[in-house]
Amino acid sequence: MSEPETSGTHPSQPRPVRLRDALLRARIEAADRTGVVVDLRDAEVARLEILNDALDPLFAQVPEQIDLFDRGISQGDTPRLWIDVVAHIMMGRDKRMYRFVQDTRFGRIVLAESHDTAVIVEAVTDYVARRMIEREHAMVVPPEPKPEVAEPPRRSRVWPFVFGFILGAAALFGIAVLAALRSW
Repeated sequence: MSEPETSGTHPSQPRPVRLRDALLRARIEAADRTGVVVDLRDAEVARLEILNDALDPLFAQVPEQIDLFDRGISQGDTPRLWIDVVAHIMMGRDKRMYRFVQDTRFGRIVLAESHDTAVIVEAVTDYVARRMIEREHAMVVPPEPKPEVAEPPRRSRVWPFVFGFILGAAALFGIAVLAALRSW
């Protein structure tokens, strides 16, 4: 078997497969060495691009009909890697730590924070899975409630008794009147 080709600077490391990856690594190394503020922003963007590339396999597995996620890097004062409308990844204060946050109506919450790309990829994977489950629950149509069968109104048993009592008393009074008229 042949050994992989190596670059001239570090004979033990394999040659980068893509020029883009090599440029990103070179920017990060330059920012690490110099510590210049201007280069720090470039290093943030470069680190976010590396993380974005690491998330490609995850988002390749998301079905196309699910349109919850809109991933992309925003180039503002604070560069951010957006996962969806409410969640994004930004660099921490030291510009080396990834901070995965979600905006809620109660403020911003930190979902994960790490220097390691794999930890953040795992946190984003969990977040994507939860969001897809939330979507499934929202899309399920609950069964229509069965209309309640209204029981017929219950009749009071007092009124028939009172009516029968009055009718019986009237009959007795009528019989008594007839008996009195015959005896005269």
